[in-house]
Amino acid sequence: MSDPLAGDHIRALAPVQESAQRPKVGIWTTRLLWFLRIMAGFSLIKGLYHWAVVVGIGDGPDNAFVMHSLPWQTATVFFAVIDLVAAVGLWLAAVWGAVVWLTASVSMAAVEVVFPQVYGGRLTVVLVEMILLGCYVVLAVMSAREH
Repeated sequence: MSDPLAGDHIRALAPVQESAQRPKVGIWTTRLLWFLRIMAGFSLIKGLYHWAVVVGIGDGPDNAFVMHSLPWQTATVFFAVIDLVAAVGLWLAAVWGAVVWLTASVSMAAVEVVFPQVYGGRLTVVLVEMILLGCYVVLAVMSAREH
């Protein structure tokens, strides 16, 4: 005699079959995903740039990392780490990735405005960061309206 429960266990282990109907992804959600992936690429480049500065790639002996002020060193290491973490999260389109990226962007703008002695107070960096944040907010709101 066969055990009727054994058949249920075998069926429970069967691979999941994807239904023929996939949920439709809207145009704004697709645009938001592309924006997040592009921002992931930029964050990756920024993070690698900051790490290159930390380890001294491309710098002469008179421009070494240890020769800079402590606030400059601290900000550079902070952005080296947070930009790479944001890049991973943005590429995965995870909520935490957007939060880390927003934190990194606001932090960079704050360092440029509030502490101009660290990086020189470049207002173009602040403007670009604010434009990108605005683009993200618009795309996120439009994507939420689709759902």
